[in-house]
Amino acid sequence: MRTVTLPTEQRHLPRPGRYAVAPGRSLVELAARYGPLPTFRRRLTLADASLTVPDDDPDARPSLRFELLDPPAVLTGAHIAPLDGGRHLQVTGDLELRGVAFPVLLRLRVAERTDDLLLVVGTALMPYRLLRRATGFRLPWRRPATRLRLLVAAEFTCAAESA
Repeated sequence: MRTVTLPTEQRHLPRPGRYAVAPGRSLVELAARYGPLPTFRRRLTLADASLTVPDDDPDARPSLRFELLDPPAVLTGAHIAPLDGGRHLQVTGDLELRGVAFPVLLRLRVAERTDDLLLVVGTALMPYRLLRRATGFRLPWRRPATRLRLLVAAEFTCAAESA
């Protein structure tokens, strides 16, 4: 009897390459909450978003980057880990706001994944008081908050190769 060993690695990201978000195919929203009540909600303008999936180099890691225009901020994900067999992704990274990096944990649900497409929806929850002390970011005084939620939805497609 012959034994066949199958690869156990499950691919939780598309094939290696650089992925970008097409205009109009993303959404970023900031919501403030005071206890269970939402007190503020605003859509943010996304300047650029990219996902880099390295080749099979064991030292290279995939990275995620969202650049926001107003307020000017950059959300970078340095470590992407699969959860639930790849149906969810947990991204550990930083929100750079006013020159200060604030640690965030972004939990993404994978809505669709193919060899050259990744469609994700997820949130990052941040304590407002700590973010305000660290970065100086303030909401309007009439909008009390205990925590902020950053909602991200993006469709990453493979960037066209130049000929």
